[in-house]
Amino acid sequence: MTIRTRIAPSPTGFPHIGTIYQVLIDYAYARKTGGKFILRLEDTDRARFVEGAEDVIYASLAWFDLEPDESPKLGGPFAPYRQSERLPIYKKYAEELIDKGHAYYCFCTRERLEAMRKDQEAKHLPPMYDKTCMTLSAQEVAAKLAAHEPHVVRMKIPEHEKISFDDIISGHIEFDSDVIDHQVIMKSDGYPTYHFGVVVDDHLMEITHVFRGKEWISSTPKHVLLYKYFGWQMPIHGHLPLILNEDGKGKLSKRHGHASVDYYRKAGYLPEAVLNYLSNIVWNHPEGKEIYDREEFIAQFEVTSITAQAPRFDLKKLDWVNGQYIRAMKDEDLLARIVDFDDRVKQLDKALLLKTMPLVKERMHVLSDYWSLASFFFGKPDEFERDVNAKYKEVLRSALNIGDWTHGAMEQSIRAATDAAGLKARDVFMELRLMVTGKTVGPPLLEALEILGKEETLSRLE
Repeated sequence: MTIRTRIAPSPTGFPHIGTIYQVLIDYAYARKTGGKFILRLEDTDRARFVEGAEDVIYASLAWFDLEPDESPKLGGPFAPYRQSERLPIYKKYAEELIDKGHAYYCFCTRERLEAMRKDQEAKHLPPMYDKTCMTLSAQEVAAKLAAHEPHVVRMKIPEHEKISFDDIISGHIEFDSDVIDHQVIMKSDGYPTYHFGVVVDDHLMEITHVFRGKEWISSTPKHVLLYKYFGWQMPIHGHLPLILNEDGKGKLSKRHGHASVDYYRKAGYLPEAVLNYLSNIVWNHPEGKEIYDREEFIAQFEVTSITAQAPRFDLKKLDWVNGQYIRAMKDEDLLARIVDFDDRVKQLDKALLLKTMPLVKERMHVLSDYWSLASFFFGKPDEFERDVNAKYKEVLRSALNIGDWTHGAMEQSIRAATDAAGLKARDVFMELRLMVTGKTVGPPLLEALEILGKEETLSRLE
């Protein structure tokens, strides 16, 4: 059996970092087992469809280098991979369920359903369909269909049964059928609902393993029943722990700016570092490592080792991981990433840029840190963090009027002049940094002045 995993996002918005977390598991499992990773677009929610969202999904997967083997863009043996292009397939299988007695047409109007819900709320009953249309005779149904009355298709739920399945992460899970609603599986516009489309597509596309967030566990019994009704083998399911907000209160929400994949690209995170972090929050490397590349993760990864506890998303820890990646990069490679990321450095002198790399990389967490740390190399500061104290100017002018423009010689000369003037060396060095860079913190000062040069340094001092 060829292992086949899939990701099935909806183009109803821009990708969530939780989607990439799921993709990472799908991708790693498929690659580890020599299987296939599939991208299918579940674009049946036309009311929430966002133009251009599909392209953003492709771009996000490409940025993380998590490219699928089959997709709407690439094609494949089970095309089409957009649900909106598979409507005749869903219609056929919905009619099969009706013929088998496992589903029925429902002609209830929106007004009737709203009145029913309000009545249930008043009686403190769970909001569930009251099965009115399930009792319609074949003649009544035929007449309504002939009259082209708007309708949906609902699946039947057996009464007083235990519905169970085995989850490879959460173990055995069981539900009481009496708390499961008669779910709509085909909408009045001819599009399937998620619960129906996902089952039909996963079967026809020969998906063997389904990984998704734990919030979907409650809907799985409906899928179990659909597989049973069709006589199909259900894929192995693994429900992943949800990623929580940093305070641990609730699922990481799109209301938080860093929930969007685009946030990480624009902030200057390295995609490989983000993937490393995402793997760390739900899985522990057998050797206790925190930093490892994707290929090592795939080689060591075991689904059964995924933790069941919901992790918190810690941006500070991600910054640390990203910083580790930056510091491990060759200067030339880091420069290429910065040039690609920041338009402000694209036209600057590459030789000068390369000289600055060793000074700034130890202080960088993300690529966007570079300009704030190193912009003074390329022009006098436009503003200062605080007022410059002019009393240090004469001491520094004298101390820096030396022929040997190396950081060792500068330090020796400045300390000697500082002692002679009865000043504190710490204050003098701080003032020199402020005069030259406009800031009170930054890369190693005297090494930076070596690169900046004597003429430019003294010019800024004046």
